[in-house]
Amino acid sequence: MRAIVVVDKNWGIGKKNDLLFSLPADMKHFRETTSGKVVVMGSNTLLSFPGGKPLKNRTNIVLWPGGDTREDCTVVQSLDELFAQIGKYSSDDVFVIGGAMLYRTLLPYCDGAIVTKVDADGGAEVYFENLDKLPHWSCVECGDPVETNGYSVRFTVYKNDAVLKF
Repeated sequence: MRAIVVVDKNWGIGKKNDLLFSLPADMKHFRETTSGKVVVMGSNTLLSFPGGKPLKNRTNIVLWPGGDTREDCTVVQSLDELFAQIGKYSSDDVFVIGGAMLYRTLLPYCDGAIVTKVDADGGAEVYFENLDKLPHWSCVECGDPVETNGYSVRFTVYKNDAVLKF
């Protein structure tokens, strides 16, 4: 299982339940990486999508304690239920896509993270863990800067050498 996230230069990821930037190159990268795969999210992330609808061409699993069953995605009530659902898939096909609380909770169980780094301050209200400062995490790939919608971004890959088992 891996996390996939866009961070600003302070590891900020969002404000007012929305993304910090509009980045066409990153959206394309996200679609290509997660299409046909499993995306895991919290309820606020689902509700932030247009019409509160899950992402197309993906298996959507939502941790939503107290949330109702839905036909268009799998809603789980607890971490135990979430781990049981995730366990049905190859870990290479599972991506944690937010929000901040779910990232924080599941990051120790992720063997890696795909991080798009934006060279800007987005004025974030919520943050991702600074992987450069976490023990057992290391950057194993760092792409060249790419310009998208007036921002310079780098696509990076981090590895976790101390993955927790669930």
